[in-house]
Amino acid sequence: MEELEKFLNGFSLFQQQYFGEPQTLYDSLRDGQRPSTLLIGCCDSRVAPMLLTGSDPGDMFVIRNIANLVPPCTPDAPPGVSSGIEFAVCKLEVARVIVLGHARCGGIRALLEPQPRAEGQETDFVGQWMRIAEPVAQRVRRDLGHRSAHEQRHACELASILQSLDNLLTYPWLKRRVEQGLLKLHGWYFDIDSGALMAYSARQQQFLPLVCPIERARHLHERPWPDSSQARPIP
Repeated sequence: MEELEKFLNGFSLFQQQYFGEPQTLYDSLRDGQRPSTLLIGCCDSRVAPMLLTGSDPGDMFVIRNIANLVPPCTPDAPPGVSSGIEFAVCKLEVARVIVLGHARCGGIRALLEPQPRAEGQETDFVGQWMRIAEPVAQRVRRDLGHRSAHEQRHACELASILQSLDNLLTYPWLKRRVEQGLLKLHGWYFDIDSGALMAYSARQQQFLPLVCPIERARHLHERPWPDSSQARPIP
């Protein structure tokens, strides 16, 4: 009950902020949304996109799933994520798509270190979903098998962001808007350990800091493999 009370108090604060004045933000949002950005993030409770970016309602169209993955465009692509991307790009005509990954991702850990099902668990939806990133996991095991488990997970977290960006370009209507200069793609990485925000630079083929940690600079997170995909500049 204490947690529910916290949520209700939080809604009261939200209500006061956004509905307490005669003219509010929601007056302009009542007839529809016009977000400029689609953000594809992880379900992890520590990585709340609106909180991390200080966004107001209406700023950002958000799709969240385990490990912030984008399935490739195929006839059997999971319709939940794909329909959200389609709606944001084709109907809302967002100007940018951000794939936001993060450190210590449980989905990536489950991919690299699969565990047996718990007693009484009849399904393995997480394992099925994470197969989208299996090509990345295979490359990590092949190229970085001599590294520690932590380093392998970190490399997989970064590389899976890039795979999702590549998978976005398999959607023909999205790729056309990128080629026409109407849509930009960005890969971001939230380092939970340091509080830094990184972005992928296609030119330097590594993740570079957008916002450095408050206390100290961190080493750059280099991508372990060359990038053969289309260039995706840092925003």
